[in-house]
Amino acid sequence: MYGCQQVLINQDLDLKALLEFVCIEANSLINCGIYYSRQLYFKTGKLPSKADLHKEIGTLQKNKHYQALYSDTAQQILTGVAESFKSFVGLLKGIKNGTVAQKPKLPNYRTSGGLAVATFTGRSIKLKNGMLRFPLGSLVKTWFGVDSFYLPMPSNLDFKDIREVRILPRNRCFYAEFVYKTNTTIIELDKSKVLGIDHGIDNWLTCVSNTGTSFIVDGLHLKSINQWYNKSVANIKEGKPQGFWSNRLAAITEKRNRTMRDAVNKAARIVINHCIDNKIGTVVFGWNEGQKDGADMGKKNNQKFVQIPTAKLKRRIAQLCEQYGIVFVETEESYTSKSSFIDNDFLPKFGEKPEGWKSSGLRITRGQFQTSTGIKINADCHGAVNIIKKVAAIFKFDLSRVSRGCLSQPKKVGLWTLQKSPSLQRGEA
Repeated sequence: MYGCQQVLINQDLDLKALLEFVCIEANSLINCGIYYSRQLYFKTGKLPSKADLHKEIGTLQKNKHYQALYSDTAQQILTGVAESFKSFVGLLKGIKNGTVAQKPKLPNYRTSGGLAVATFTGRSIKLKNGMLRFPLGSLVKTWFGVDSFYLPMPSNLDFKDIREVRILPRNRCFYAEFVYKTNTTIIELDKSKVLGIDHGIDNWLTCVSNTGTSFIVDGLHLKSINQWYNKSVANIKEGKPQGFWSNRLAAITEKRNRTMRDAVNKAARIVINHCIDNKIGTVVFGWNEGQKDGADMGKKNNQKFVQIPTAKLKRRIAQLCEQYGIVFVETEESYTSKSSFIDNDFLPKFGEKPEGWKSSGLRITRGQFQTSTGIKINADCHGAVNIIKKVAAIFKFDLSRVSRGCLSQPKKVGLWTLQKSPSLQRGEA
């Protein structure tokens, strides 16, 4: 199992010039690989393997962009090109089998002169006096008299665990992304205890368990950050030509993106800590694939919904579940907001609603659901417990301990106020 950590590179002018050079050469090499692959496909209908690309571009053509990079780095870049064309073929097969709806396009060229990710494998990096040495290609030493550059070794990582380091150019900044080996943490958990998660906007995550607990990860702060960002971009771009970009736009975009990444990590940790503290061994996440593609909630609501990184959060929760031995289940969430859990309504699957089906309850406001007997509960908590119900028969979950109390009075957890409460630091709610 592997973990990932990004570190902002504090570069001086010389280091910045080297990083830009490496990422520009990586971009050019990608385009060379794409050109060769596309021409071969057009002429023969075949696609090159990664070994073919390494041999043709690196050995036979002696491509200058290949030789400007360290051989391992150049091979990693061409391997990525080969895999993208392999994915294209797989999608074509999916079209024939009916498993893919949208016709794929051949991988296209990147913008000339742009920056691309450059990957250095663990075996090519050396540790010297607390600094990591990243080698460059033979041509660079001939041209500039430089054969490597150095970055500080992160104090919280073991050099022996590092598998690769990616140089990421983003919004006029450079990051070093360390991919390292991690060990699975074995914790005593009960797989019959389950946490259901319903995602939204104002309430980013609403979580209900069959142990009688419930909490909401607040999304209002996250939404306001996105609104500030969109308003700032609109003000800066007002009256400017299409495609306008500036240092100010790069700065506020990077600030917003860092905040989103921080929010994803904090929210995922809250969920996992709650599971660990309550010995919950299963997480069920409600998710409709492609739901953002077809969002039709009006211009403003679409913007809020699409820009919230919930898909990244789902993946992060799944990664942490794997690390701690928690079972992660993803299920479609159709009719979870309509079918009354307390009235024990039948919960249809997507596209399988019986003719004449009707819910016993009613969603009376955005945040309230009313049962047939007039009981009012939190609408998002009601959706979260119905998400568990979707898979309860398969996994034999006991939902008898889900009470009106946990459905009516969930605790709200703020993402950036964790330091104020020790209980929230542990994810308790």
